[in-house]
Amino acid sequence: MDQSLSKLEQFLSAFREAVAAGTLVRATLRMPTKESGGLTGVDIRPVALKSGLKLGFVLHTKTQDRQENLDADAAFDRVGAWLAVGFRQGFVFATDADVSYDAQGKGPKLKRAAPSSKAGPVLGHDREKHRPVPADRPWLQALGVTDDKGEVLKSAGDKFRQINRYVELLAPVLESLPAGKVPKIVDMGAGKGYLTFAVADYAARELGRDAQVVGVEFRRDLTELCNRVAGAAGLDGLSFVPGTIADHDATGADVLIALHACDTATDDAIGKGIAAGARAIVVAPCCHKQIRREMEAANIESPLEFATRHGIFLERQAEMVTDAMRVLVLEHFGYEVKAVEFISDQHTPKNVMLIATKRGLGDKRALEKFRAAKAVFGIRKHYLETVTGLG
Repeated sequence: MDQSLSKLEQFLSAFREAVAAGTLVRATLRMPTKESGGLTGVDIRPVALKSGLKLGFVLHTKTQDRQENLDADAAFDRVGAWLAVGFRQGFVFATDADVSYDAQGKGPKLKRAAPSSKAGPVLGHDREKHRPVPADRPWLQALGVTDDKGEVLKSAGDKFRQINRYVELLAPVLESLPAGKVPKIVDMGAGKGYLTFAVADYAARELGRDAQVVGVEFRRDLTELCNRVAGAAGLDGLSFVPGTIADHDATGADVLIALHACDTATDDAIGKGIAAGARAIVVAPCCHKQIRREMEAANIESPLEFATRHGIFLERQAEMVTDAMRVLVLEHFGYEVKAVEFISDQHTPKNVMLIATKRGLGDKRALEKFRAAKAVFGIRKHYLETVTGLG
């Protein structure tokens, strides 16, 4: 890099060089400012279209993602403008090096590190042809998702799509973990381990990262099975331990995951993640009985009685209220939260995933909104208050 250039100019030069050399795997923009136009982050990767090579942008907001494909020059201008005023951090992940730009603190900083992504860029635009977890992974066969030819079993098609959708959503979280440290990823309530294996496999194969991945599961027979499969698949950093979410010590977790943990078990997982100071907490809640019971008890006094007196409406309202209040607690503790659609599994139709990323100081208004919501819906206490020490 030309050291006479500013730190931002050096970063943009590294971005241009990676695109020109065909070594760019992906780039990201993080830490938005008030001038970001409502964007919370941007992910960029090269995409091969019929019209030629483009740079595909995924623009993230708190409520949705949208995609754009730009020519290289337009993409460079857009990234430069955003880093000038809209975002404080930029990352380039290329096969020869990782380059990061950080405008926080006393002055801009530029770092160059060994590549975290050893695999070359995936240029395909069709996600079905370029899945983050291909069907030939040996652990998929051992867990009953594919046959001995690497073909997805008809009975496991939904599970295979769920695994890949899960990794697509989690990939930006994994890629943003700082280099030079072995990250600890804890999957609470791992079950048969499909998604736990997917995380460990993706980190090792696609990102070239050593990671300590721990699956916590109450049923000892499943932990024993998964440990055997992990050993046979050569996933040395993956292990499974018997235990409950409430009792497991998650100290040191960088990423904490809990998918389809029933009712307040999701709150236990969120509480463990907050206590550990995890960089990311990812949950796909299931069942919302605790808040539903609170709302049922308050129906006579609630202004929403006209709707909640119908069982199916009450159930759906309880789901939304429970998860929205979880978001407020996470925001209070300094997390930026995105609610996205996830693919449900055979055990539950619930398909909401909360992806919380630690950003710094908490939102002072979040707790006020939380208490106001309790008053509106007649809720005496949300279980998450208990596990986080808020009440």
